[in-house]
Parts: sequence; structure tokens; C-alpha cells
Amino acid sequence: MSRYFTQDHEWIDVTGDVGTVGISDYAQSQLGDIVFVDVPETGKTLAKGDDAAVVESVKAASDVYAPASGTVLEGNAALADTPALVNEEPETNGWFFKITLSDPSELEAMMDETAYAAFIAAL
Repeated sequence: MSRYFTQDHEWIDVTGDVGTVGISDYAQSQLGDIVFVDVPETGKTLAKGDDAAVVESVKAASDVYAPASGTVLEGNAALADTPALVNEEPETNGWFFKITLSDPSELEAMMDETAYAAFIAAL
């Protein structure tokens, strides 16, 4: 499994041609207490950069963008009842959706964990 990050603070864990997408710990800390998450429907086709999900906190609502192109395999149903999972476990059980990648080469432009850590340190 490989993990990549975007400058918009999404992460994607890739195993084979399937990516699991969420937001980084940094992103959830900036949002504050998460009160609602809207994940994409199974079967939805997304292009890299498309609005894929919405996360609402007590501070603001934010879009979550597709870090890569593909078709949604599933949304994280647990977030409907427990949106706070995004705060508690943003980079594990607080994932938003899984996607079948249509163009894995898009991952090459993303940051690895070391580069992302340097990126957020500079913010």
C-alpha cells in the first residue's frame, strides 16, 4: 500500500487499482468538530479534482476533492451516524470513499508522507 497527499489535504491509500480517500489530520484539525459528512454515491464517476464529498464542521463546510480519477466503489457508511470519526481517526477509520483508479499515473504528481509533512510545516 502506498499513501499520497494533495495540496488540498486529501490523502489516498492505494492497493492495486483501488484507492481509499480521506482528509489529513491537519485538515480535520483546521476544520474543528465535524458534524456532518456527505460521501459520493457508489458508481459515481469522478475526474481528478472533482468535488467528491462534503464535510461540515461547527466552523465551516468544505468540499473534499477527488485526488485521482475513477469510479466510486463505496462511501464510508459509518460517517453518516458518526461523523466525528473524521476527527478521531482521520487517516484510518475516518476515510470518506473508495475509488477504482482509472489513471494511476495521476498519483505521480502527489506528495508522499515526507513531502506532505514539509508542506504543512511551511503553512
